[in-house]
Amino acid sequence: MANTKSAIKNIRKTAGQTQRNMAIKSRLKTLKKKVVVAAESGDKDATKVAAIAFVSALDKAAKTKIIHQNSARRLKASCAKYIFA
Repeated sequence: MANTKSAIKNIRKTAGQTQRNMAIKSRLKTLKKKVVVAAESGDKDATKVAAIAFVSALDKAAKTKIIHQNSARRLKASCAKYIFA
């Protein structure tokens, strides 16, 4: 267990950050599913709107280091195949 005040505060901070990061990662998964579903339905406009939202969320998550930058780039590239296919 933590012995100092700063260690106790860091435990509190980590708990809050972990919850926030998990929420963002869950949102990314949901947005990815929306892109795939829209692409499978064949609706190009819905696919484009969903892809734009997904790419934007990926960029924000990578910027704040919630996901690795290379992971974001890889997911963006795989998302692009739905738009341009």
